[in-house]
Amino acid sequence: MNRDYYEILGVPRNATDEEIKKAFRTLARKYHPDANPGDKAAEEKFKEINEAYEVLSDPVKRQNYDAYGNPNGPVAGPGPGSSAYEGGTFRDVFSDFGFPFGNLFEEFEEILGGGRARSGTVPERGRDIEVEVELSLEEAFLGGTRDIEIDRLEKCTTCGGTGSRPGSKPVTCPTCQGRGQVRSERATVFGQFVTVTTCPRCGGRGKVIGDPCPDCRGRGTVRRRKTVTVEIPAGVDSGLRLRVSRQGDAGPRGGDPGDLYVLVKVKPHKLFVRQGDDLIMEYPVSFPDAALGTEVEIPTIDGKMRLRIPEGTQPGTEIRLKGQGMPRLGSRHRGDLLVRVNVTVPTRLTARERALLTELRKLQADAGAKGAEDGSDSFFRRMRRAAGADGQS
Repeated sequence: MNRDYYEILGVPRNATDEEIKKAFRTLARKYHPDANPGDKAAEEKFKEINEAYEVLSDPVKRQNYDAYGNPNGPVAGPGPGSSAYEGGTFRDVFSDFGFPFGNLFEEFEEILGGGRARSGTVPERGRDIEVEVELSLEEAFLGGTRDIEIDRLEKCTTCGGTGSRPGSKPVTCPTCQGRGQVRSERATVFGQFVTVTTCPRCGGRGKVIGDPCPDCRGRGTVRRRKTVTVEIPAGVDSGLRLRVSRQGDAGPRGGDPGDLYVLVKVKPHKLFVRQGDDLIMEYPVSFPDAALGTEVEIPTIDGKMRLRIPEGTQPGTEIRLKGQGMPRLGSRHRGDLLVRVNVTVPTRLTARERALLTELRKLQADAGAKGAEDGSDSFFRRMRRAAGADGQS
């Protein structure tokens, strides 16, 4: 998919769900294969429209597509993504609107006397599975692999997914005679109308299981527990969905499996607060260190580093350390680490500390009384002189 999904449906990027649905219905009616039999160009256009709608009608896929240009976010695992055209057949995405769109054209054909039978042997794609994985901030920073246990439907090895006992085959449905559809007639003021619906006995397959497989009891699938290894890209954040292709439920009648979606949840950290790709931490600094300046060793998400606290640092000052935050998805760059200085005030003072602070307060009061005419004699220089004089006494 190279074209923009919004461009395919002809809607702006801020289109509402209703606008997207309306545009999809209009285009789908125009390019549906039943309305354009034998037209390969219309078939390709219909596939494109379905793919665009499948993404833009799903809030999570649309959010990932807008953010990363990929409806599934960073893709974990090989294989193509799901679309509305899989395994050589169209999936009926029109069920979103409460009716099977394909049957609409079939009914017109029946009215006109054409009529057609369904294949009844086409495999169906299996259902997708979604699980949640919880990561620490450090695990989200590093990325890597995670083994996840899931319960899923797998193709029955005894019957190969057919649902029939080995050596036997499905038989023609006696209700629809293999057509997969049943017809009913009704009289109206406009004449006799024929309605075509899916056969209730075979579910539209045209075949029924005469001798079911003893292991799967005719379903073609069995439920098993399996461990799946998932690639976790560095820098993932809560709410991101990772897709592992073909790790969902196996499809009925030997159909392709669905996909596994892994919803990421990153646990809160005791030291760092995440803000996008940036990390924020509070670091306590004593009043003398904030006033005189100092150099300290601080923790980061991947080690320790030296940090210089400038002279005269005020409470709440944020010092930004470039490239010390979380990795940016799909990039070699990292966010920043913001160190928020928290100047601590002692609650208990020794006699010596009290005397020094009293002297400092007196110096400040004297400077204020004189109007601080000489700006070169700053508060910090006076405090350093006072500290030096005290050290010599």
